Amino acid sequence: MTNQPKYHIGLIIYPGMTQLDITAPHQVFSFIPEAKVHMLWKNLEPVTSTEGLTILPTTTFDKCPELDVICVPGGGIGTVETMTDSQVLEFLQQQAKTAKYITSVCTGSLILAAAGLLKGYRAGCHWLFREYLAMLGVEVKNQRVVIDKNRITGGGITAGIDFGLVVVSQLCTEETAKRIQLLLEYNPEPPFNAGSPDNAGDVLVEQIKQFGQPLLEATLVQTKTIVENLSQ
Repeated sequence: MTNQPKYHIGLIIYPGMTQLDITAPHQVFSFIPEAKVHMLWKNLEPVTSTEGLTILPTTTFDKCPELDVICVPGGGIGTVETMTDSQVLEFLQQQAKTAKYITSVCTGSLILAAAGLLKGYRAGCHWLFREYLAMLGVEVKNQRVVIDKNRITGGGITAGIDFGLVVVSQLCTEETAKRIQLLLEYNPEPPFNAGSPDNAGDVLVEQIKQFGQPLLEATLVQTKTIVENLSQ
């Protein structure tokens, strides 16, 4: 007889996501004993990230079991489009009724908020998009990982590893999370002190804002539309 997994963890993937937003927590979650990790999409066709990495879904929305953890990554224009994708939003709303933890990495929190799942909660996001998350009724925190009841949200991109370890500590035990951290040899020593707008300096921050301006503008337009829809 095949042993049934103790935990079902679902990672939503979608075209135009940021691959590290999903592959970083996937790497962490794959080491949880008795856990089954599902890569979720509408169908089983390959999904291509913003960076060109192709990922294969393992489970469709229709075939997905009740999840203990559901996680949404962020991304580029794919995130903007997914914020109003009714099939994705309805799936999140349905799973949120029974999931132990409703989570995201980076701008995935914008998608959770668009589904109405972060209103009144504290949450994190990539620093470039925090004001848009606040527009959706979220109390935005400048933290690597934010926990508010059963909502766990990570900051931008590389925070996915920290986020994953925090989720493991909540879902399983702190000792389990520590074992996984050591197994991954997660002991970061960044070569530069430029990983946050708080210490990168005004010139570098402005350069990044200019680089991301088209995406920021598209996100603002979509956010305003969602705010109007939610208020009706």
